[in-house]
Parts: sequence; structure tokens; C-alpha cells
Amino acid sequence: MGDGAGEDIWNASKEIFEEAVIKAYDGEKSITWVPLIAGQRSLEKTGNLLPEETLEEMKKHGIAIKGPLTTPVGEGFRSVNVFLRQVFDLYVCMRPIRYMRGMPSPIRMPERVNFIIFRENTEDLYKGIEWKEGTSEANTFIAFLKERMNVTLSDDTGVGVKPISRGATRRFTRWVIDYAIKHNRKTITVVHKGNIMKYTEGAFREWAYDVAKEFQKNITFDSQNDKILFNDRIADNMFMQVILRPEEYDILLCPNLNGDYLSDACAALIGGLGVAPGANIGDDMAIFEPTHGSAPKYAGKDMINPTAFLLSGAMLFSYIGLDNVSKLIERAIEETIQDRIVTYDLARQMDGVKPVKCSEFGEAVKKRIKNSSQWTVDSSQ
Repeated sequence: MGDGAGEDIWNASKEIFEEAVIKAYDGEKSITWVPLIAGQRSLEKTGNLLPEETLEEMKKHGIAIKGPLTTPVGEGFRSVNVFLRQVFDLYVCMRPIRYMRGMPSPIRMPERVNFIIFRENTEDLYKGIEWKEGTSEANTFIAFLKERMNVTLSDDTGVGVKPISRGATRRFTRWVIDYAIKHNRKTITVVHKGNIMKYTEGAFREWAYDVAKEFQKNITFDSQNDKILFNDRIADNMFMQVILRPEEYDILLCPNLNGDYLSDACAALIGGLGVAPGANIGDDMAIFEPTHGSAPKYAGKDMINPTAFLLSGAMLFSYIGLDNVSKLIERAIEETIQDRIVTYDLARQMDGVKPVKCSEFGEAVKKRIKNSSQWTVDSSQ
């Protein structure tokens, strides 16, 4: 379920997933849930943020969907989300940014927004290599920089390491290019700050191009004809591009931190984090989760938008080959929003709309799935 408002989101979503599977496959398929515990709820119950039993069950099944888990800022335990990505080697973070009709948006033509942000998920600052100011570790590192590298930092400096490797970058880029080919995408844009960080993000760009050159049959670097156009943008410029010219972008290939920043910023183009889904994917495991946090101040208030969680579930169904379920969920959500049935986060951006509860939104989506007609199932799935 997740921490904070996770229980509200789960209660609003569970029956939607079940109904969508039944509807899409006329009762021939169904879901069996395996509930697992992690995060703050697990800490309070077991004294452990991530029990070994949870990890073993996830490994056994190879897929999972989870609500948001709380991570304190500045102190306390490191992110459980980051740990899961590292322990299962979930090196691809996938965050679709697609506008649905009826959503509020700050831009004039939001219907042009339809791209996917991919983050390399295991390196960069999220590796968590840092030392607090004044500690012996920080002082040792600062002394090393001064004595061996001729780099001087003040003694009151906190320090961290930003690792980006050739191997991880090449693996990630190859996965994304394979995805682009399989799903008929048109453009891949590397997003980097290589003009400043030449040997980390600049190298990320260089290594990504090296891999792209191995796909000459499918990729072009100077024109967009029947091949995938491969190009790059400086990160700060990319923030402007997605606002002014979103239709020119299809897949954004990002180092970890850039992808995190961009995915939150771009969510604003389509209504906010409440509608932004996500997935963390490796060779043997995939975990699907909303982009937003746990929102503890809204816990138990039946207010939070479950759309991001529902769309994450739709991504899961697509990942396991049940595209009909995915499409049915997406269509029902879009119809609900077009009917101006929305939770508070969207209602406050729309004129004359009264917000509904999280549970009421879920019921509205489920009703549209149940009443859906002329739904064609691909019998090959």
C-alpha cells in the first residue's frame, strides 16, 4: 500500500485493477494479490524498513506494484526506493509524460505533450556516496583532494561523489534504444550537463552516442525520416524545450538526477504529480510506482489523487503483455477526467469544479470500466 496516503490510494485502485482484468478478458483472467510490507509501516511493525521476506517474495515473482514510501530529508534512513533499485539492479526508470484530454495544464497546447523520460537508475548522486561536514570521513576526503589532486576545499564542507560509468551508461542506453525500436518511437534525446561536468555527464553523452552508432540500421543523427533521430540537449535548455516545443521530443535519455528533476517538472504540464506514473525495471525484476511521495499530512483523509498509481498499474499490465487491461484503465481514467470528476489537486486548477474524494474518483473510474462497451480483446494475449 505504501506510507502516508498510500492506503487511501490502494483502496481506491484495487478493485479497478480487478475489474479491468475481468472486463478485458471476459472473466477468463483474474488477479491474485501477494501483499508485502515495507517502509514506515514495516518499521513500526517489525523494526525493519525492508524485511528479508519482502525481498524474497519480490524476487520470486519478478514484478511488484507499490505505493509511495517516506524518506526523511537531511537525516534518518536512506530511501527505501533507492535501495530497492540498487538491490534488484533496476537500472531503468521509466516515467511517461502524456497529456489526457480534460486535464488542467499551464501551457496553451498541452495535447502536444507525449514523451517518456528514462533515467539511469543506479548511479549519479543517488549512489549515496557522501559524508557530513566535520566528520573524519569528510576531512579525510578533503585532505586527499588537497594533497593528491591539488583541489582545496574549506574544512566545513560536506562532500559527495557523482559516479557515472561507461558500463552502466551503455547498458541503460541499449535498453532504451531497444524499447524505442520495439515501440516505434521517433526521437531519442540525451539530456546532460556535459558542458560543465565533462567527465561524468559529458561522458554519459559520449557513451550514449557510441551505443547509438551500433544501431545504424534503426538510428539516424541528422534527419528524422524512417529512422529514429538521436540527438542531445543541455539539461537547463531541455527544461525550456519541454514547455515551448514538447512535440519535438519523444524519449528523453537522462542521467539519474536530471531525469528526476525533469520528470517532476514535466508532470506539471499534464496536471501534476498526481497523474504521473513510473516504473523501475531491470533484467529480472520490475517495480511499478507513482512518481509522487507519500503525502503523510493527507493520510487517511481520502483526498489524494489515485491516478498516478492507477497508471503505474496500467504500465505493469502492459509490461506483462496484458495491453488490453492497460488501455481499458487509461481510457476509463480519461473519460472520468473529461467528465470533470477529479480530486482536489486537479480541481483547484480548474474553474467551477468541485473536488471528489479519492474513493469517489476510484468508483467513477471503476463504473466506466464496468460499463465499457465494444471492447475488443486481442486473443493472442
